[in-house]
Amino acid sequence: MDADAIIIGAGACGLMCAVQAGFLGKKVVVLEKNSKPGAKILISGGGRCNYTNQWATTEQFISANPHFLKSSFNQWTVEDTISFFETYGIVGKEKTLGQLFPNDKNAKDVVEIFTSLCEEMEQEIWCNIEVKDIEQTSNGFSVKYAIGDKIKTISAPKVVIASGGLPIPKMGATDFALRFARNSGLKIIETAPALVPLTITGKDEDWYAQLSGNSVFCEVSNDEISFEENILFTHWGLSGPAILQISSYWRRGEVFNINLLPNQNILELIEDERKTNGKTLLSTLLNRFYAKKFTDALGKFLPLTKTVADLSKADMELVYQTIHEFKVKPAGDKGYDKAEVMRGGIDTSEISSKTLECKKIPGLYFGGECMDVTGWLGGYNFQWAWASGFVIAQNI
Repeated sequence: MDADAIIIGAGACGLMCAVQAGFLGKKVVVLEKNSKPGAKILISGGGRCNYTNQWATTEQFISANPHFLKSSFNQWTVEDTISFFETYGIVGKEKTLGQLFPNDKNAKDVVEIFTSLCEEMEQEIWCNIEVKDIEQTSNGFSVKYAIGDKIKTISAPKVVIASGGLPIPKMGATDFALRFARNSGLKIIETAPALVPLTITGKDEDWYAQLSGNSVFCEVSNDEISFEENILFTHWGLSGPAILQISSYWRRGEVFNINLLPNQNILELIEDERKTNGKTLLSTLLNRFYAKKFTDALGKFLPLTKTVADLSKADMELVYQTIHEFKVKPAGDKGYDKAEVMRGGIDTSEISSKTLECKKIPGLYFGGECMDVTGWLGGYNFQWAWASGFVIAQNI
């Protein structure tokens, strides 16, 4: 093959890299483990694909070096992403908190843009390919891969590793990038599932399980950060946007706080109610804010059958703590099977922030999720994937 570069992985980063390289007249071959490109794009946002966030900045990312992202995000902005997709017929519609989804299209249409452009520019995407190893040669790199029961090699002057992280193994997730980096002597920031549901076991397990299916708008926080979105009770613990967000900042053994009534003060509400109708039951007051099933469950902690007039100072303190300072100590998380992304990865100190080229291995580039760059829920990780793909394409 007479290719300028080999791209490992036909996910968001790899596909953007292939297309942008094509715009520059560069020939690439994309090697993909799955039977079709864009597997993770296709399932994102329930098949609707939250392809960016209009408020994305470096502030919404977790990394040992948060400044690393600045160069990439200056080179490929949110406006660039919006403009790129609009050019090919996808107009964004904000769902919530800056999250952009295709207005009248879906994830298949997002992937179709890339596959069509690759076809037009004769960029090749080879599927059902399992990359085994990369070796440096006098002319660049030789990539060893398996197709069926055959082992073959392909060579090019440059190689891009955009093979993703560990989440969702059934979608073809692989540890190739991490394994190769580790074997090459590159530093790895410890990895863990992120944007992942959390599990509850022990004495509180049944209390959470009985509320399975109930969703409550909350503020979830720890000492580092807070998020205001819905939480979802499940038969094994907690999920929903706010829980997925805090999970990226949570470590096993830690406790975090849930404010079950953000933006209001339950004590003030009780005082107001006392002035108008002191005979109102606490349960009746709470039913104004929660589903009856959820209010009933709070009866484990609160004197629901007391009237607001009869609540003692100790009762009021208990109500405040339960509603505004509900403490949760998860047992663990649902693992990579249910995680949307991976925390940690290849240490960004090993990679040029301007070009995304590996400092120790010239001609080799890393992009997307395999690196120690983890975005919040809501299109941020796609923005990083598009940006890193663009930046690499400029430099291969």
